[in-house]
Amino acid sequence: MDLFEYQARDLFAKHGVPVLDGEVIETPEAAAAVAERLGGRAVVKAQVKVGGRGKAGGVKLAADPADAVEKARAILGMDIKGHTVHKVMLAQTADIKEEYYVSFLLDRANRTFLAMASTQGGVEIEVVAEENPEALAKIAVDAVEGVTPAKAAEIVAAAKFPAEIADQVAEVLQKLWVVFIEEDALLVEVNPLVKTGDGKIIALDGKVSLDANADFRQPEHEALEDKAAANPLEAKAKEKGLNYVKLEGEVGIIGNGAGLVMSTLDVVAYAGENHGGVKPANFLDIGGGASAEVMANGLEIILGDPDVKSVFVNVFGGITACDAVANGIVQALELLSSKGEAVTKPLVVRLDGNNAELGRKILTDANHPLVQQVDTMDGAADKAAELAAAK
Repeated sequence: MDLFEYQARDLFAKHGVPVLDGEVIETPEAAAAVAERLGGRAVVKAQVKVGGRGKAGGVKLAADPADAVEKARAILGMDIKGHTVHKVMLAQTADIKEEYYVSFLLDRANRTFLAMASTQGGVEIEVVAEENPEALAKIAVDAVEGVTPAKAAEIVAAAKFPAEIADQVAEVLQKLWVVFIEEDALLVEVNPLVKTGDGKIIALDGKVSLDANADFRQPEHEALEDKAAANPLEAKAKEKGLNYVKLEGEVGIIGNGAGLVMSTLDVVAYAGENHGGVKPANFLDIGGGASAEVMANGLEIILGDPDVKSVFVNVFGGITACDAVANGIVQALELLSSKGEAVTKPLVVRLDGNNAELGRKILTDANHPLVQQVDTMDGAADKAAELAAAK
């Protein structure tokens, strides 16, 4: 989960990272009181989860409270790279003398954590990495050891921070590491980390991405979710504990196991080329030990997607027995019918593995007019694509 800048700033402050005072608002009129509290002058910053806000006009300096109202009015409602601005943050101004860059992230390729730092901050770090790669220090961080004072000093030295601020930067790095670890983050980035006129180091702008897989031990992170921007189907699926991702296609997909579901997406996309470019409508993994209830919940979510024209249920029975899947399909159709929701979308089902014969018999006996069984994965994908194209 990516956070807004103001949320990242709050997490930094929680763990002692030096930040400027600020407050987020949703109406232009609220800007006057906030600017007054901040001393009159304030920076008005669009809160969107995308870079390039300044270039797009989403960051403006307000000279006084009245000007803050006008600046907020100009930014709220803006479209920045497809993201509508619904909130702005008013922050204290700073006497900036130098701009730097620091971050911690998960290095998947090398199966470790990585620190990156540069004395060339304030611009997109990708530009620095491409045009002046030697200016970007990259230091591996051991997951067990973490960022000790010695490791922080190593990062500072590798990035060639000036000696007069080296100790301050090292201290900030250690605190940012605490944010990274204690908040279960995948990325903690400060750009720019600034040196002010009086020689202080401050995190002026932050970016934080949290690991959704750690939600079970971070219950307070739920309050950070941008529920207004969430896809309603994904939100509903999350409430039911389903691994669901909405895609732009017409064939609903249900499978057991992430690998099988990913393969199913590919097979459906390939089959769809022969049927007018039909594509998968979602990723939905019901898991290795899914019950009939889980199957019913998943099918209810997918059938509720107006973009879906057909559904492909692809299950290889292992821990999940095919008869449980078949019962789940039958129960889901009965549940929707009992709610008065007409089921009009065809289902193509491929069952193989544990209790496959029993599962097929359950579906055959149910004799639902919208359910078709196909023995092979390729054949079922082709049939689902054909049915979706015919709708």
